Amino acid sequence: MMKKCLFLFAFFLLFSTLLSFGQARPLRLWYDRPAAHWEETLPLGNGRLGLMPDGGVRKEKIVLNDITLWSGAPQDANNYEAYKKLPEIRKLLLEGKNDAAQALIDQSFICTGKGSGDVPFGCYQTLGELDLEFSYNNDPAIGATGATADSNLSFSHYTRELSLDNAIASCSYQVKGVTYKREYFTSFGDDIDMIRITADKPGQLNGRISISRPERSATSIKGNELEMTGHLDNGTDGKGMQFLARVHAQLKDGQLTTENNSLVIKNATAIILYVAAGTDWKNPAFKEKTGQVLAAAIKKPYALQKQQHIANYRKLFDRVSLDLGDGSIENRSGPDAASGNQSTADAATGTQSTAGRSAADQPTDIRINSFRSAPGADNALPALFFQFGRYLTISSTRVGLLPPNLQGLWANQIHTPWNGDYHLDINVQMNHWPVEPANLSELDLPLAELVRGMVPHGERTAKAYYNAEGWVAHVITNIWGFTEPGESASWGVSKVGSGWLCNNLWEHYAFTNDTAYLRSVYPILKGAAQFYNSMLIEEPKTGWLVTAPSSSPENAFYLPNGAHASICMGPTIDNQIIRELFGNVITASRLLGTDDGFRQLLSARLKQLPPPGVIAKDGRLMEWLEDYKETEVHHRHVSHLYGLYPASLITPESTPDLAEACKKTLEARGDDGPSWSIAYKLLWWARLHDGNRAYKLFLQLMNPTLATNINYGAGGGIYPNLLSAGPPFQIDGNFGTTAGIAEMLLQSHAGFIELLPALPDAWKASGEVKGLKARGNFTVDIKWKEGKIIHYRISSEQPRTVKIKVNGALKEVLAEKI
Repeated sequence: MMKKCLFLFAFFLLFSTLLSFGQARPLRLWYDRPAAHWEETLPLGNGRLGLMPDGGVRKEKIVLNDITLWSGAPQDANNYEAYKKLPEIRKLLLEGKNDAAQALIDQSFICTGKGSGDVPFGCYQTLGELDLEFSYNNDPAIGATGATADSNLSFSHYTRELSLDNAIASCSYQVKGVTYKREYFTSFGDDIDMIRITADKPGQLNGRISISRPERSATSIKGNELEMTGHLDNGTDGKGMQFLARVHAQLKDGQLTTENNSLVIKNATAIILYVAAGTDWKNPAFKEKTGQVLAAAIKKPYALQKQQHIANYRKLFDRVSLDLGDGSIENRSGPDAASGNQSTADAATGTQSTAGRSAADQPTDIRINSFRSAPGADNALPALFFQFGRYLTISSTRVGLLPPNLQGLWANQIHTPWNGDYHLDINVQMNHWPVEPANLSELDLPLAELVRGMVPHGERTAKAYYNAEGWVAHVITNIWGFTEPGESASWGVSKVGSGWLCNNLWEHYAFTNDTAYLRSVYPILKGAAQFYNSMLIEEPKTGWLVTAPSSSPENAFYLPNGAHASICMGPTIDNQIIRELFGNVITASRLLGTDDGFRQLLSARLKQLPPPGVIAKDGRLMEWLEDYKETEVHHRHVSHLYGLYPASLITPESTPDLAEACKKTLEARGDDGPSWSIAYKLLWWARLHDGNRAYKLFLQLMNPTLATNINYGAGGGIYPNLLSAGPPFQIDGNFGTTAGIAEMLLQSHAGFIELLPALPDAWKASGEVKGLKARGNFTVDIKWKEGKIIHYRISSEQPRTVKIKVNGALKEVLAEKI
């Protein structure tokens, strides 16, 4: 049976390799040295477990994650007296006393308790660290990690790689004539972390393995295994979420012993490490489940584990291929990570010479610098970055679990920046923007379930603050369903969170045409619409129905008296989101044959809402009902362009004047900002059909950095491992840019499918994309040359006509049956 499994695995690898070369050569990130910083390590994940190895030669630190590991607990932080202050707040706003209204909100209209800065709100946390220490020919390990520890050891032929085709990381190097290799993956088969370590000469593996966590954990030896357990803080009795991690080592040759809560290995030729982990989040039997997972994995041959992992991962990843022309097909012209062969290497550091290599053949960190200095010379990099975004999506979420948070699922701290939570004023929404067009539709479902869990909390919040029907969420949430305003009026009272989430839920239907799904989420959409409908008030100057109080997310403006404020009536983003939501609920109720009376009510309300945008005297789109002057002209948020993207309320075709106002707004805001802000601007320029400006934003984003400070302004970029930097690390920049590249190649929001709507000059020579999705559940392939489409294919589950725009011409075609 073992031989049969190995034969099948070898055949699978050969077939997969031939298949991948038939489409595009392997996609990978690679480096010629160990990681010196966490922001250089390689992210692995299977939607639940995360793994980030640094590839150190003498000492290696591997950061471990479980996406469900949160401190805090469910809470009710609603102020049930807040609604009594609502008439007074609105009176002050109608009198133009926005600053006084804001002061009253800070006093009586925010959440109770500690807010988001502490438990019980909680935060996403690292699971811990797996530490590997190695000695070579009796050369003892020292007390540092990664590149620092390796500086005193002579090694050569070093390579470190992440394969996007296989979701496997590896490193290889030579010490004293012995070639050592490590292979890492978080299994999409048996849901376990696996690390295989080998030497090409017998008995050369000697080392120590330990697991730890900075706080609230205990490590022990159980038999010949490591076990780490603990409780996180819940804000009350300290007995919050429980977690467990178990480490098992399987050796070829050599001896395994235990010492001081470590596994000690002597004279082995190969080691397989199994790391099983779990929490009690919705899983009271997590200890038993973790043991079962570990026991099953140990019994299975490594080759079969690897085969099943690759096969399950590729079911998702192989749906889309992208070739952007010259150099954009990834290749292995650099060192072979599997063999460790290099033509030139520094014997002291193990690094290799990059002289004479083309940009696409250089180590990824060097390649980023080369790309910035010679844009257009390496079209492989944007193709790689697009596929890396798809890889991150597949790796950071899974049906039945949680959506990716601000960090995806990768965190190396106890208190992650901004709690590693779900920000509802763009960030979690941006995390999901590439999911549908990049053909990963089912990975939108965890967000839908998170939102479903928020609704009962949001109903209490709607009553407590607005005495309103339906449900509302403000700016932040967590896995515990937090919907209350934040702890400061300057940012925490924006109430578009629930409406914006409904856009994501609607888009899944728009792309799939899944009426069963629509029926499932319709109560969520309807409840959000009920809230906005019941809390709108008339603005006396225009007669429009608007929200009050509210704010344009995280932005502020000057009042005529020189004071500044954030609180206002009817900011543009509110008006746009409510208009879009009402329209979607009207459509859904008609499709589902329900709620005729509510549909008629919303139809009447639509006529009383402000338009999608109002143009200011300077030609820009107004952010507020009043033409206030913003306190920061280059502010990172440009929320009033929501109608351009992700909504379709503003398009160059249907609202050219508003589209032009959006351009002027973007020009005034500038291109720089945190990475997510740069990515959003890229998307807007793509919607405005300006491919060269969108490409300029991509260049802006590819700004190499190692900064980890909390940044709210200019200076976003990319870490050496291609994760996006706010700084610090925030994954939304990766996902927003992935969506932006898809939007440059295909758009389907304006009533037709447009092929290559924003193709930049740098990509015009030739290219091909296969497998992108369009609204209506169409799959699209495009091939082009000299900026002109020379072949396309539109397919669907059933043959049907669809309107498309090809080379500037609108026409109807019959979609092929998939």
